[in-house]
Amino acid sequence: MLSYSIFAGRFWHSGCRIAVLFACITFVYPQRIYAWVYPEHRLITIAAIQKLSYQQRNTLNFLWSLAQQQYKNRFSISVIDTAKSEKVRLLDFAAWPAIAGDHSCSPAEMLHTITNSTWISGVNEVGVKLGERLLSAKNNSQRSNYLRMSDMQLLKKDDAYASRAGVNSVHFLLPRNTTEISLIQYIQQCTRKGASLNAMGVYTYFHQLAMQKLWNYWHESEQTPGHTSLLIAALADEAFAIHFLQDAFAAGHIAGSWGGAALQKGTHDHYNEEGLEIETWAGKRKVVKGDAYITEEDIQLVSTVVSQSLTQLFSVVLNSQMPLGPGDRNPDGFNVCTNTTMPDFSFDTAMINEMVSMTPIPGLASGAGSLPRFRAELGPFIGISTGISGMSVSGGFGPDQNEAGALGGLEANIRFGLGLDGVVNQSGDGLIFIDAGWKQESSSSNNIFYSGGAVATNAITSAIPARSAYNLRLRMPFCIIPGDLILAAPVLGLLAPKLYKKMAIAAVNGGLIPWQSALHTGIGRFQIILGREMGVSLYGLRSPRDYLILPDNNNQAILIEYRSTKIEFPVIEYRPYKSFTANQSSGILLQLYTGTDIPHRVRLLAPSTATAPALQQVWFAGIRVLFNWRRYL
Repeated sequence: MLSYSIFAGRFWHSGCRIAVLFACITFVYPQRIYAWVYPEHRLITIAAIQKLSYQQRNTLNFLWSLAQQQYKNRFSISVIDTAKSEKVRLLDFAAWPAIAGDHSCSPAEMLHTITNSTWISGVNEVGVKLGERLLSAKNNSQRSNYLRMSDMQLLKKDDAYASRAGVNSVHFLLPRNTTEISLIQYIQQCTRKGASLNAMGVYTYFHQLAMQKLWNYWHESEQTPGHTSLLIAALADEAFAIHFLQDAFAAGHIAGSWGGAALQKGTHDHYNEEGLEIETWAGKRKVVKGDAYITEEDIQLVSTVVSQSLTQLFSVVLNSQMPLGPGDRNPDGFNVCTNTTMPDFSFDTAMINEMVSMTPIPGLASGAGSLPRFRAELGPFIGISTGISGMSVSGGFGPDQNEAGALGGLEANIRFGLGLDGVVNQSGDGLIFIDAGWKQESSSSNNIFYSGGAVATNAITSAIPARSAYNLRLRMPFCIIPGDLILAAPVLGLLAPKLYKKMAIAAVNGGLIPWQSALHTGIGRFQIILGREMGVSLYGLRSPRDYLILPDNNNQAILIEYRSTKIEFPVIEYRPYKSFTANQSSGILLQLYTGTDIPHRVRLLAPSTATAPALQQVWFAGIRVLFNWRRYL
């Protein structure tokens, strides 16, 4: 028997842990907003290389062959590796921009990752497989499932995958403050010292470094120590620059460049999927999409600009001088993940103007004329939940009440929680919440004693009379075992937030148990949620108390007062409908659940000469239909 006092104490202790957990996750919940996914970055780069002139293509092939001699066990023989298998251990140059920014924070880190890490080939395998799956996707449901699978695989391969893009807006275009701004003025705003990190500013910075290093390489003696390393550094800087040049064409990174995490993420996701009409500084109009939704038009548009960047890089070898100084000989170490502002640097204005003129004009900043904004379900919320349920019970509380029955219930709850939808992708678990409310249940269909149907069931003869309860419910994703985020929060959340963040990200995407992840279909979203949600109903606390009429050993009726604690575990959840506006969300859920009802605090009322029997647990299984509404704060 589980006493109510013990349970209440444990629940209070758990409540303290949950409070710590909410504080930790609110502080560390990540905002992963990249542009094109890995295979899209690589496709764009491949198309760009193929658009190079015959002379420029030969130049790239020649330079790559020299670099490949230094890293034969890491670089592919060809600039573009045409192998179809995802089990590719050697990386081509086309993969470098895909690794830049999303799987490394600087050209120096990118090159070190490519040449020394054991995990980057695994990232490439996941990227190749994702590319194949996206090509075969028949609808957005399949696309969401494929993205969720690849993101979970990338989280396992790359420890810092989800945390790199949360400190700044480096993958976004800097928004315009006025419609009157010119191309030159915009470039000055993007590149000035102290400006917020942004895609065009970072592209300019690394592209200029690449040109300087390649010029130095071409004009120095082949006998100079580190001669080939200088070439590789130039290629690394350019590949890193190309990543952000490609990002500048993703719809969500043109429109979603300002606002809080929820607003920026929601706007980013909306325009990437639905598309956005853009105009380049040179006056060219197109409709572009974004990550995981790339079109052939997107590939052709962006690859043309990337090809021009490579052409500009190779053209510097023909210049008689590069007036911006000798420069560093190593891949640059400027960290785009931890820094928030642009460094001080010089660049060739004419060359950069030529490149930026081919890129989209960004949207206006907050205010009149800005593009419509959309919010993701991120952050704290308050809401309500109402539901109707029906369940089958194993019997009654009496020792010999083993006849199965059924009963129904209604409930209404107030909900407090934290939205985490779309932290990594749109297939995430999405919510952490606590419900508190009221539940009313009907009397059961089975009788006090087994009559074989001879006695009709009514409110008096039901084995379990109608009753009401205080209702509590907790939804908590887990990584490996139920409740692990709660247990780890006081320690990891405060002492090792990066590790806890990785653990939390894995949890909200289904954890390390593959079958716990959500499955999107054309008719709704299915998920096995066993261990992720628990409901507790406390019966017999109100006045008047709950009473039972039971037969004793002499078949005499006795009257007892009792309390019980019902513990529910939802097993499968189906969400056929969901709607979300600027700051409100509503949806309908169906849950299949199971659990047990534990009686305690039994007190004999009459007759005084009888002995109170030992009550038994009741097991049950049922279905619940819920309507949820929540407002994000």
